[in-house]
Amino acid sequence: MKLFTGLIFCSLVLGVSSQWYSFFGEAAQGAWDMWRAYSDMREANYKDADKYFHARGNYNATQRGPGGAWAAKVISDLRENSQRVTDFFRYGSSGHGAEDSKADQEANEWGRSGKDPNHFRPDGLPDKY
Repeated sequence: MKLFTGLIFCSLVLGVSSQWYSFFGEAAQGAWDMWRAYSDMREANYKDADKYFHARGNYNATQRGPGGAWAAKVISDLRENSQRVTDFFRYGSSGHGAEDSKADQEANEWGRSGKDPNHFRPDGLPDKY
């Protein structure tokens, strides 16, 4: 009976630890997806394409699983909040950039919800992206 109880306990512990390992792996891959979308956005330097890259990064990260979805939300929120702070120091309390930040967050949520990021793809953006 003790052997059986020990086996059950060990399998539960190993199962939980493998879930955490999986979560952190998904989060790392999701963070990489976000970085790749950001890098592509900078490389493309294409007018009106930022919403597409926001949606694409969040979409790809979320496809990794719960860890990727978590990473996408954390990274997106950090980026938008830091942009608000820098905009405040740059433009004061005039609210400049608030509309753009809201639109970015809508694109982030669109991608995280599993919707097609191509909804935001501008005409003429090279197929490479």
